[in-house]
Amino acid sequence: MTVSAQDIKQLRDKTGVSMMQCREALMEANGDMEKALEVLRASGAAVASKKAGRDLGSGTVQAYIHGQGSVGSMVELLCETDFVARNEEFQTIAKDIAMQIAATDDELLAGGAEALLKEAFFKDPAQTIGGLIEGAVQKFGERTELGRFVKYTI
Repeated sequence: MTVSAQDIKQLRDKTGVSMMQCREALMEANGDMEKALEVLRASGAAVASKKAGRDLGSGTVQAYIHGQGSVGSMVELLCETDFVARNEEFQTIAKDIAMQIAATDDELLAGGAEALLKEAFFKDPAQTIGGLIEGAVQKFGERTELGRFVKYTI
Protein backbone atom coordinates (compact mmCIF):
# COMPACT_ATOMS: atom_id res chain seq x y z
CA MET A 1 0.00 0.00 0.00
CA THR A 2 1.15 3.53 -0.69
CA VAL A 3 0.33 6.46 1.54
CA SER A 4 0.15 10.07 0.48
CA ALA A 5 2.69 12.66 1.49
CA GLN A 6 -0.19 14.70 2.90
CA ASP A 7 -1.18 11.86 5.25
CA ILE A 8 2.43 11.47 6.37
CA LYS A 9 2.67 15.22 7.02
CA GLN A 10 -0.62 15.20 8.93
CA LEU A 11 0.59 12.38 11.19
CA ARG A 12 3.94 14.11 11.69
CA ASP A 13 2.16 17.35 12.66
CA LYS A 14 0.12 15.42 15.25
CA THR A 15 3.03 13.49 16.74
CA GLY A 16 6.27 15.27 15.89
CA VAL A 17 8.06 12.00 15.07
CA SER A 18 10.13 11.57 11.93
CA MET A 19 8.59 11.37 8.48
CA MET A 20 9.97 7.84 8.03
CA GLN A 21 8.38 6.62 11.28
CA CYS A 22 5.07 8.21 10.24
CA ARG A 23 5.24 6.58 6.82
CA GLU A 24 6.00 3.16 8.31
CA ALA A 25 3.18 3.49 10.86
CA LEU A 26 0.69 4.47 8.14
CA MET A 27 1.84 1.58 5.97
CA GLU A 28 1.41 -0.86 8.87
CA ALA A 29 -2.04 0.60 9.61
CA ASN A 30 -3.12 0.45 5.94
CA GLY A 31 -3.56 4.22 5.84
CA ASP A 32 -5.80 4.43 8.93
CA MET A 33 -4.70 7.51 10.89
CA GLU A 34 -6.03 6.30 14.28
CA LYS A 35 -4.37 2.90 13.94
CA ALA A 36 -1.14 4.62 12.89
CA LEU A 37 -1.25 6.67 16.09
CA GLU A 38 -1.60 3.45 18.09
CA VAL A 39 1.34 1.92 16.20
CA LEU A 40 3.48 4.96 17.02
CA ARG A 41 2.48 4.83 20.70
CA ALA A 42 3.44 1.17 20.88
CA SER A 43 6.76 1.77 19.16
CA GLY A 44 7.38 4.75 21.46
CA ALA A 45 7.23 2.47 24.50
CA ALA A 46 9.74 0.12 22.88
CA VAL A 47 12.08 3.01 22.05
CA ALA A 48 11.83 4.30 25.63
CA SER A 49 12.76 0.92 27.10
CA LYS A 50 15.86 0.71 24.86
CA LYS A 51 17.12 4.06 26.16
CA ALA A 52 16.48 3.29 29.85
CA GLY A 53 20.14 2.83 30.76
CA ARG A 54 21.36 6.19 29.48
CA ASP A 55 22.48 8.96 31.83
CA LEU A 56 20.26 11.97 32.40
CA GLY A 57 22.68 14.87 32.32
CA SER A 58 20.37 17.76 31.51
CA GLY A 59 16.77 18.91 31.57
CA THR A 60 14.52 21.86 32.24
CA VAL A 61 12.53 23.25 35.13
CA GLN A 62 9.21 24.84 34.28
CA ALA A 63 6.67 26.59 36.51
CA TYR A 64 2.99 27.36 36.16
CA ILE A 65 1.01 29.89 38.20
CA HIS A 66 -2.78 29.73 37.91
CA GLY A 67 -5.20 32.64 38.14
CA GLN A 68 -4.23 35.33 40.58
CA GLY A 69 -1.48 33.23 42.12
CA SER A 70 -3.53 30.95 44.33
CA VAL A 71 -2.12 27.76 42.77
CA GLY A 72 1.36 27.16 41.42
CA SER A 73 3.53 24.23 40.43
CA MET A 74 7.06 23.43 39.34
CA VAL A 75 8.35 20.41 37.47
CA GLU A 76 11.74 19.06 36.50
CA LEU A 77 11.82 17.18 33.17
CA LEU A 78 15.12 15.39 32.65
CA CYS A 79 16.87 14.43 29.41
CA GLU A 80 20.35 13.46 28.24
CA THR A 81 21.67 16.64 26.59
CA ASP A 82 21.26 20.38 26.82
CA PHE A 83 20.52 20.39 23.08
CA VAL A 84 17.17 18.71 23.78
CA ALA A 85 16.64 20.58 27.07
CA ARG A 86 16.78 23.90 25.22
CA ASN A 87 14.37 22.72 22.52
CA GLU A 88 11.17 24.78 22.58
CA GLU A 89 8.95 21.72 22.15
CA PHE A 90 10.67 19.94 25.05
CA GLN A 91 10.12 22.98 27.26
CA THR A 92 6.48 23.12 26.17
CA ILE A 93 6.02 19.50 27.28
CA ALA A 94 7.47 20.40 30.68
CA LYS A 95 5.20 23.46 30.92
CA ASP A 96 2.17 21.29 30.07
CA ILE A 97 3.14 18.85 32.81
CA ALA A 98 3.45 21.76 35.25
CA MET A 99 -0.08 22.84 34.28
CA GLN A 100 -1.27 19.26 34.78
CA ILE A 101 0.24 19.20 38.26
CA ALA A 102 -1.49 22.46 39.17
CA ALA A 103 -4.82 20.98 38.08
CA THR A 104 -4.30 17.58 39.73
CA ASP A 105 -5.87 16.63 43.05
CA ASP A 106 -3.42 16.84 45.96
CA GLU A 107 -4.27 13.30 47.09
CA LEU A 108 -3.23 11.88 43.72
CA LEU A 109 0.02 13.86 43.80
CA ALA A 110 0.76 12.37 47.21
CA GLY A 111 1.10 9.05 45.33
CA GLY A 112 4.28 10.38 43.73
CA ALA A 113 5.52 10.22 40.17
CA GLU A 114 4.01 6.81 39.45
CA ALA A 115 0.50 8.10 40.15
CA LEU A 116 1.07 11.24 38.08
CA LEU A 117 2.43 9.26 35.12
CA LYS A 118 -0.83 7.24 35.00
CA GLU A 119 -2.99 10.39 35.03
CA ALA A 120 -4.86 11.33 31.82
CA PHE A 121 -3.25 14.32 30.07
CA PHE A 122 -5.63 17.29 30.24
CA LYS A 123 -5.02 18.35 26.61
CA ASP A 124 -5.59 14.82 25.27
CA PRO A 125 -7.44 12.56 27.76
CA ALA A 126 -6.74 9.53 25.55
CA GLN A 127 -3.07 9.91 26.50
CA THR A 128 -1.42 9.67 29.92
CA ILE A 129 1.40 11.83 31.24
CA GLY A 130 3.61 8.74 30.94
CA GLY A 131 2.56 8.43 27.29
CA LEU A 132 3.39 12.09 26.74
CA ILE A 133 6.89 11.48 28.07
CA GLU A 134 7.28 8.31 25.96
CA GLY A 135 6.32 10.42 22.94
CA ALA A 136 9.09 12.86 23.86
CA VAL A 137 11.59 9.98 23.95
CA GLN A 138 10.49 8.93 20.49
CA LYS A 139 10.46 12.49 19.17
CA PHE A 140 13.80 13.65 20.55
CA GLY A 141 15.65 10.32 20.56
CA GLU A 142 16.81 10.70 24.16
CA ARG A 143 15.88 9.15 27.46
CA THR A 144 13.42 11.50 29.14
CA GLU A 145 12.03 11.21 32.65
CA LEU A 146 9.89 13.14 35.05
CA GLY A 147 12.09 14.44 37.86
CA ARG A 148 10.90 16.29 40.94
CA PHE A 149 7.66 18.21 41.09
CA VAL A 150 5.74 20.29 43.60
CA LYS A 151 2.36 22.00 43.88
CA TYR A 152 1.59 24.99 46.06
CA THR A 153 -1.94 26.01 46.99
CA ILE A 154 -3.08 29.02 49.02
